[in-house]
Amino acid sequence: MVEDVEARGDELPRSAPVPGGPDPLGDPYLRTRFALPSRPGTFLRRDRLVEHLEQALLTPLTVVNGSAGAGKTLLVADWAANLGRPVAWLALDAAVEGPGMFWAHLLQSLNAAGVPAPTAVGFPTDATRVPHTLLSRLAWGLAGRDRPVTLVIDEFERMTDPEVGRQLEFVLRHAGPGLRLVLVSRTEPLLPLHRYRLAGEMTEIRDAELAFTTEEAVDLLELHGLSLSVPVARALVERTRGWAAGLRLSALAAQSTPDPEHYLKEFEAGRSTIADFLLAEVLERQTPETQDLLLRISVLDRFCPDLADELTRRGDAATILAALHRANAFVEDFGQGWYRLHPLFREILRAHLRQRAPGLEPELHRRAAHWLRRFGTLPEMLAHGAAAQDWTYMARALVEDLAIGQLFTGLGSAEPADWFAGMEGEAPDPSLNLVRAACELSRPAVDGGLAYLRRAAEQLEAGDRGSPAALLSCALLEALAGRLAGSAHQAERATRSAQRLMPQLPSRLLDGHPELPALLLTHVGSARLWAGHLDEARAALTAVARGPRTASTVLPRMEALEHLALLDHLNGRPSAAERKVFAMTAEAERYGLAEPSGSGLGQLVLAAVALDRDEVDRAEALLARTSDQPPADPVTAAVRRAVTAGVLLARGRAREALAVAARPVPAAEASPWAQGRAALVASEAHLAEGRPDAAVEVLRRVAGELPECAVGAARAHLAAGDPGTALRLLDGLAAHGSAGPGVSVPAALVRARAAVLEGDTATARRTVAQALAEGRREDLRRAFRTAGPWIASFLAEPPLRAQAAGWLVPGSGSYDGTERGGPGTGPDAPLEQLSGREREVLERLARAMSTEDIAADLYVSVNTVKTHLKSAYRKLSVHRRNDAVRRARELRLL
Repeated sequence: MVEDVEARGDELPRSAPVPGGPDPLGDPYLRTRFALPSRPGTFLRRDRLVEHLEQALLTPLTVVNGSAGAGKTLLVADWAANLGRPVAWLALDAAVEGPGMFWAHLLQSLNAAGVPAPTAVGFPTDATRVPHTLLSRLAWGLAGRDRPVTLVIDEFERMTDPEVGRQLEFVLRHAGPGLRLVLVSRTEPLLPLHRYRLAGEMTEIRDAELAFTTEEAVDLLELHGLSLSVPVARALVERTRGWAAGLRLSALAAQSTPDPEHYLKEFEAGRSTIADFLLAEVLERQTPETQDLLLRISVLDRFCPDLADELTRRGDAATILAALHRANAFVEDFGQGWYRLHPLFREILRAHLRQRAPGLEPELHRRAAHWLRRFGTLPEMLAHGAAAQDWTYMARALVEDLAIGQLFTGLGSAEPADWFAGMEGEAPDPSLNLVRAACELSRPAVDGGLAYLRRAAEQLEAGDRGSPAALLSCALLEALAGRLAGSAHQAERATRSAQRLMPQLPSRLLDGHPELPALLLTHVGSARLWAGHLDEARAALTAVARGPRTASTVLPRMEALEHLALLDHLNGRPSAAERKVFAMTAEAERYGLAEPSGSGLGQLVLAAVALDRDEVDRAEALLARTSDQPPADPVTAAVRRAVTAGVLLARGRAREALAVAARPVPAAEASPWAQGRAALVASEAHLAEGRPDAAVEVLRRVAGELPECAVGAARAHLAAGDPGTALRLLDGLAAHGSAGPGVSVPAALVRARAAVLEGDTATARRTVAQALAEGRREDLRRAFRTAGPWIASFLAEPPLRAQAAGWLVPGSGSYDGTERGGPGTGPDAPLEQLSGREREVLERLARAMSTEDIAADLYVSVNTVKTHLKSAYRKLSVHRRNDAVRRARELRLL
């Protein structure tokens, strides 16, 4: 084809300029357009990006696409300078406009690099067009080269003529392996990139890869003479999103300050060289409409076109935002039609907004809050309402939309009081007083919450101003106040009121807030448990645990599970209690919650189970995990008191255990099981110090309330020399129904001791065997260890020793490894031994630590923990975490 063109000769102008002559407009070629940009002394070569760029030699097309100041040009220039072969460089600017000008400059760049195109190609003389024969000849000439030509076109976003894009793609396609094209651009180049992607013929480096890592930022700052700690560098990287220009400009500014580290922590983005750069390079390049939109949306964390239109009161946001995103103008696609601004750009825009339009910001927040109430999320609505200080609107929205329960379930790490921290003065609106009551109860501050509740109730009653939604919100908070105060009567009354109000509300509204009934039942269930109405408490809490599984109900379901775990423990079923806490932890992981529970009740139940199993170290560790959490309600406070006293008692510190057990738990109503637990610990402390009469006396008033207290009283009477009363108390246990092994095993051991005292060793032996059979299933070692020296002779007998082997005493039973090489080496042991790291993970699993907590504790990644867990599950032949813990305990691996 080229030969035919040369024969005709009429397709190329005879007066085509020679290389080095004027461009199509008659101006000389500026050498700066063809010279590799110089790298400053503070330039940091990043090997990972250079290695990626090496792929440019293997693919026809390479695109380096990033925002202004992302470091694109310096990266490619440094790579090209060290390539060891000629590279043609062309930097576009506003003057290189039109096909003729573009191709004339491209040919001149080849000439400047020492790889000129064949003479037959010629040079265009018309700035607005280029003959197709020139493109054909150029492609033919490049295709025939022995070594490919590497061509870099910088600032390619300036070439907006689609015809140039089509022409360039034609040459690239037909040049074949003779051309390696590298485009450096802020926007997507006007080429059919999808074809090259599908064919695997394109190398891409984009903003995310161009961003500096923390380690790279530390190295960059050192080149500027700044030695920063990793946390400060990490914070700077997070603030700038690793933006190269932001880091460099920050470093330059910090050099002139007496305390660079403090400056980089606290610098005001709106008053910095970074602001000057972004305002000049990004904002001022935009149209007035686009500038106005950018300034207004700077008050938003994220936005969609409709929300942006609400703030501008125009309808062009969709087009503008899409264009800004394509142009890498610091507008990031957040997914699902939502966008967000680069955080540093947003800071600068907000500062500029306050200068350009003082007083507009609160109005923008108010518009956003109103829009987000209809179409957004509650936390976002509250954040903007608070910024606008539109307290009444926020409170009415929470109450009338039945969203007040989400102050306790749906705001992530934010506390209810945080959203209303700026609200001051009297609240004439009942909704405001309801919200204030919610803020107080969330602390929890019961007295303050009740005061606001009474004020709201008076306002709702005055003039019949109470809507069903407001009255239901009030009832929900009354139920919570009853729970926190330890008043089952108040919680029950509020729940009945709520149940009467629910039919008066639209089903659509109620269906949208499943957290309301879940919270109500959780509060009344906890209050019933405190009052000792255990069956009624279990019914309410079970309904929550089995209720809708949504993000808004996850916290009530977790609270219900830990309360159900406590009920199982009180009923003497430690394994069932443990399974429910594990289920609670799994629920937390499913929804990405860092802590299984805010109250720590689940951890305290596990600690109580550990005490039953004589695992005092584990109990103490679990107790320590909740030490910095104030008890949320009397239930949690009572369990913490009992576990703390139990640990002290197990450590031989009886007097301290007595003092802890005597501490009162503030509550409006007494709790029989809480009093019983405290009395039981006190009785055991008296027995440990040889005061059986005192042990009997402390349990006299509560012995009939709980089965375990009856067992404790029987033990105390037996120690006081009164076996008859002891046996009568044990005979009365049948009236309490079927208690679990946590009650029946200690009871059997008291009976066995009584039989020994009567000389009936056969009955004693049979009763000990029964206790061993039940205790082994639950690992209930503490009851045997505290039974007294009399039991040692029975456990030494071969039949009973075989029952106790491996879990209670050393021996050759199937669960023991002491005579066969150590723990976990019996015939039922795993075929493949657990690694040390797998054991460490299992130990933390047994403490009900989440996967995230284990990873943090061991300084490894979450994926590493999951890998160890899968391996441990395989070796133990289990599939779930609670089964793994149980099996590991059976094998004495824990």
